[in-house]
Amino acid sequence: MMKNVFGELLCKGLHKYGGSNTRQSLYLMISNIHTGQSHCSPRSFFGVEDYLDDDNSRPYTYQKVKKSKNPQKHISFKQRTVAYMEPFTLDVFISKRFVQASLTHRVTCKQVAVAGTNSKDIKAALKSRCDIPACLAVGRILADRAREADVYTASYTPRVRDKFEGKIRAVVQSLIDSGIDVKVYLD
Repeated sequence: MMKNVFGELLCKGLHKYGGSNTRQSLYLMISNIHTGQSHCSPRSFFGVEDYLDDDNSRPYTYQKVKKSKNPQKHISFKQRTVAYMEPFTLDVFISKRFVQASLTHRVTCKQVAVAGTNSKDIKAALKSRCDIPACLAVGRILADRAREADVYTASYTPRVRDKFEGKIRAVVQSLIDSGIDVKVYLD
């Protein structure tokens, strides 16, 4: 539509001045601009420019850091230091077929000790891989591996869907009985 409007405007306006050559060259220039094809930058499959994001500083494929709605908001001392005061977290995953537990360093996000019923050494010794005795065995082996890595304290926060009872409690209790101090944070 814009192409037609500009075309008619140029034809009528330039016809008054008698410029037939200039009219044709301007019409070609306008028709090339309004074809909808970009000649400057390549586009991705989805129609989004691949190379720069909206602030033109980074490739858009990287995730942006979330900016706070209130940049003057005060972050408490506890929020800044809790990852360093209690650096190791316990992660317990229990499925219908196996049990897995790991101790992870919060700051570096590296797993220090891992034990699970899918490993060969535990698999052969257990009757079942997902019952309470299997959870107790995973807790004992994880405690031994944690002591080898000089980890004696950890914190555990259950996932939203998990309740602190049954198999999860067996793993944590086995860690505590084996000498690892575990702080459990229940919401």
